[in-house]
Amino acid sequence: MRTIRVLSRESALAVRQAELVIDAIHAFDATLRTELITMKTTGDKILDRTLDEIGGKGVFVKELDAALLSGAGDISVHSCKDMPVGENPALPFAAFSAREDARDALVLPQGIAELDASKPIGCSSARRAVQLKRLYPEMRVAPVRGNVPTRLGKLDGGEYSALVLAAAGLKRLGLDARISRLFTPEEMLPAACQGIIAVQSRAGENTEYLKLFHSAESELCARAERAFTAALGADCTAPVAAYAIRDGGGYKISGMLVGADGEPRFASAISDADGLTAAAAALARGFLNE
Repeated sequence: MRTIRVLSRESALAVRQAELVIDAIHAFDATLRTELITMKTTGDKILDRTLDEIGGKGVFVKELDAALLSGAGDISVHSCKDMPVGENPALPFAAFSAREDARDALVLPQGIAELDASKPIGCSSARRAVQLKRLYPEMRVAPVRGNVPTRLGKLDGGEYSALVLAAAGLKRLGLDARISRLFTPEEMLPAACQGIIAVQSRAGENTEYLKLFHSAESELCARAERAFTAALGADCTAPVAAYAIRDGGGYKISGMLVGADGEPRFASAISDADGLTAAAAALARGFLNE
């Protein structure tokens, strides 16, 4: 009987995401066995520096990539927004999940209803930080690292007035009740691929068992959003945002880039499905040509 070995980071959220993949594998073929293999990545180990100081969000995937290439696992599971913009042909994407809520969420300390201006908002992303300054100009923003439970512990322990986290992660962990406010995409444009789980495999492997997990629409949007970021020459920690969504009979791709003056600039384009990736790249080039 075949066993599919599933590689994941060991955080609670990463494990939950891997479990969603495993559930879909079993739904496809109940005779398949699965084995979850977890590991710490560089990004999980180094928590006293920001992501850009330790190599960008690729630090969350390189150990899993090495394990997958070595044959220690059959697939690896990631938050798609954490993936480097360049795709490794030896480790292609095998599936993209249906998208969970792509929005960012404001989380206040337990029992607190208002922001405390004497404490900063905890935020680990330059993209979020620059948009927070537009929404809360009176508030300071300070970096916060660690997995979701660790960050919530720091918040409830009094270190921050609030956190900004991905709604998708909170919902997958059953922490919906901690959400104090959901930001609309117009208020805070999401990171490219936020809310989408990505699965990688080795090139040439048969991954038909991921058929029930895969969403063709998520793949379309994810590839367009990644194309926007790639066309800017930006890595995952740059203050860049991209969000594609169905709009009537077509799709709308929205993007953000922070200019030399430190101010975010926004633009969007409408496209059909076949032209969405090209439209996203063209939108990015429009920023660079201004």
